[in-house]
Formats: sequence, structure tokens, C-alpha cells
Amino acid sequence: MFDSQKVRADFPFLKKKTSKGKTLAYLDNAATTQKPSQVLNAIQEYYEEKNANPHRGIYELSEKSTEEYESARAAAAGFIGAESGEIIFVKNATEGMNLIANSLASAFLKPGDRVLISVMEHHANIVPWLLLKQRMGIEIDYIELARNGTLEENWEKRITPKTKIVSVTHASNVLGTINDVRDICATAKEKGCYTIIDGAQAVPHLQADVGKIGCDFYAFSGHKMLAPMGIGVAYGRGELLKKMPPFLGGGDMIRRVERQGAEWNDVPWKFEAGTPNVEGAVGLKAAIEYLQKLGLDSIKKHEEKLTRTTLDALNECEHVRILGPVNEKGKVGVVAFTHDKIHPHDLASVMNEHSVAMRSGHHCAMPLHQTLGMAASSRVSFYVYNTAEEIERFEEALEDAERIFRVK
Repeated sequence: MFDSQKVRADFPFLKKKTSKGKTLAYLDNAATTQKPSQVLNAIQEYYEEKNANPHRGIYELSEKSTEEYESARAAAAGFIGAESGEIIFVKNATEGMNLIANSLASAFLKPGDRVLISVMEHHANIVPWLLLKQRMGIEIDYIELARNGTLEENWEKRITPKTKIVSVTHASNVLGTINDVRDICATAKEKGCYTIIDGAQAVPHLQADVGKIGCDFYAFSGHKMLAPMGIGVAYGRGELLKKMPPFLGGGDMIRRVERQGAEWNDVPWKFEAGTPNVEGAVGLKAAIEYLQKLGLDSIKKHEEKLTRTTLDALNECEHVRILGPVNEKGKVGVVAFTHDKIHPHDLASVMNEHSVAMRSGHHCAMPLHQTLGMAASSRVSFYVYNTAEEIERFEEALEDAERIFRVK
């Protein structure tokens, strides 16, 4: 049985008191997660015992650093069912999506080619394409939403002969919707499209096997899965990565540089310019090992219970509109909603007075909010250390907000 209280003991941050004299009910995990001692200790050990530039030196310390960095790559590969040579370390999923979009476009797109994304995308899967639209004249199409917060039926009809790429999120950071990316990739492949999946909200919560999904590219962030900020992964099929140009230039991504030309390093190092974030990679490996020990199936079931409890509580409030699926099985641990009498920012302020950390705003998904007819929403999101008691505190804070704003 999953014991969230036992898990909480691994997180030093959760033991601290807020200015209100309470421990914080941290319900903003879709933005970033707290870090367990196992991750913090791994980072400290690296800096105390193995800190040096990897790949650059033939002395023992550099070799130890290289070993740490490349073993983290192997761990990330194993976590998503890839080969080590298909794993590129990046700052986060946003940088990963930018790398994929720009390098893929440079290699395979021409003016007038179309990219199909969905309206539920994070800006990381919208803005890179908008920049490419301005720079090289590609076109962008959108898969719309069904009323229940899933992708519209028969979305594949939006693929035209000019569509070259289908790029969608595995799970929405607002709606929580888990998309059937395996079916999406299979359908897109049949029509000759490259496939890209934004896995930032999925990888921390459910098993994402790129081989079973059948995607060409996949990106995710470490900081949403207990690892440090500043480390993420961009996966790409090896044969495609070999044909794509590098995204950044500098040290480590080169084999040779002359005054008027250069030769690139092998994949994946071809895409990793400059001194890498070894600390982040070490922390990511420790986070992966921690999550594997807990078990992703157990994590998903735990989150489903918290999601169901939250959905039930919000359903009892006549002024609340829940965004996205109302079935906890079809979403990750994210619940977004609006209150027709209280602005999301005001509600978040009241939550803060109760030492409840809740997100408010557009959550880097402005086109989605525009589609839903609103500028902002409130969002709570869960992870391994959240408890039913914290959901009760959220409910109490919501009731207090309605009292303060005289909601009847």
C-alpha cells in the first residue's frame, strides 16, 4: 500500500513551517516538485567527490565525472525505453521542444509545410512553431477540443498532404487529459508525418515507453519529477538525429573546428554544446531511481485517489466549473477550475493565507484558455507526497474564500 506519510519523511522542505506557522500544503506540482533527500544527497556527493568537466580530461576526476554523466543518460534512456545514444540532455522540456522543432525543421521542412498541434498545448509546443512560421514560412494547424476536454473526434482529418509534423502533449498541464499518444503516432505515421510528444506532465506520473508509443521525438523535464531545475531530456530516433543539424554551437558538440568550417561530434553529444549540467544529470538519475522504487503504478493510483477527492469536493460547489475530464482515470493528478464569483488570483491569495500553494493564471496555455472563454483559471496538482489531509485544507480554504467574498 502506498504510504504518503512515509514518503513525506524523505522531503526536508515539507517539514518546514510557513510564516503562518503551518506546514505547506504544496499543490503546485505541475509547475515543479520538491526534492527528496536521496536527490539532494546525490548532488552533494557529486560536488564533494566527483566534480570536474566530463569528456574533457584524461585525469581520474574527469573520468569519474564522465561516468556519472553518462550513467545518468543510461538511466534516463531506460526510464523511457530508449537507447542511451538517443538521449540528449537539455535544460528542460521547453528547450527540448525548441531543439527538436528547430533541428527537425532545418533538416526536413520547407516553406508551406504544415505542423499540426493541439489547442491544449503548453506554449513550449506552440511558440517554437510560431517562430518558425515567421522565419521560414511554415503553417500551423490546430486539433480542437471536445466538450469533455479531450481531443476532438476524427482529428486525423486535419492532416493534409502538406502536413509533415504532428506534435502533441502526452498530458495537458491544465486539463490533466491523458492523450492516446500511441494511437496519435500510429495514425500520423500512416500519413507520413514525423511525430513529437511533449511528455513534461506525463513522465512523472505514468510509464512513458517511447518504443511502445512509436514517436519520433519525446521531451520531458527533471524538475517536475523530483530532480533539480535545469535538467531535462529530449529523445529522438537515432537515424533521424544523425540527419539533423545541431541546435547550439560551442564546446563538446564539435569534433574539429577550423577557421572556415567545423565537423560535428557524434549523436547525442552533437546536440550538447558547452559544459553540461552534470549536477542536474546526477540528480535526475537519483530521482528516477526513487520513482522506480516507489513504482509508477502505485504513484498513479495514489494521485487518482487525491484527484477523485478533489473533483468530488469541487462538484459540491455550485459556483465552480471544472476544466477537463471529470474521470480521474483519464487524467494525471491535475485539477483546474474556475469560480464564477472569485477571481483565480484572489482565490490563490486566500489559499496562501491557509498555507496552501495553488496555482492561478493561464499556466503557459493561453490559446487553451482563449478557447475555453477565460483569461485564467485555478489549478491544484498532486504528487507522491500529497495527502488527503491536504485536500481537506484546500476545501477549508475554498470555503473561507467564499465567506470572505460573500458568495451565496
